[in-house]
Amino acid sequence: MVEVTIYTSSMCGFCRSAKELLKEKGVGFHEIDVTFDPAGRAAMSARANGRRTVPQIFFGDTHIGGCDDLYDLEYDGKLDALLAGEDAGGPAMAG
Repeated sequence: MVEVTIYTSSMCGFCRSAKELLKEKGVGFHEIDVTFDPAGRAAMSARANGRRTVPQIFFGDTHIGGCDDLYDLEYDGKLDALLAGEDAGGPAMAG
């Protein structure tokens, strides 16, 4: 299974939804709370190709995107393969 990192903030409903989906899938993740961390948010933004909103989700070094992107992968039937480290076929990653 790939290493999952999710950048969050404490009052973010989308962050809670994304974490809930990952938990339902039985996926452990490394959470980085950037609520009161401007340097952490800047690092997240640099890693996420300029995106400044949370959550920002990474599978290994691959930027997945935000909550909607994560759920899109689930609805398209690609999330499980990506979590297993397999190629899910087609460009589904955020860029």
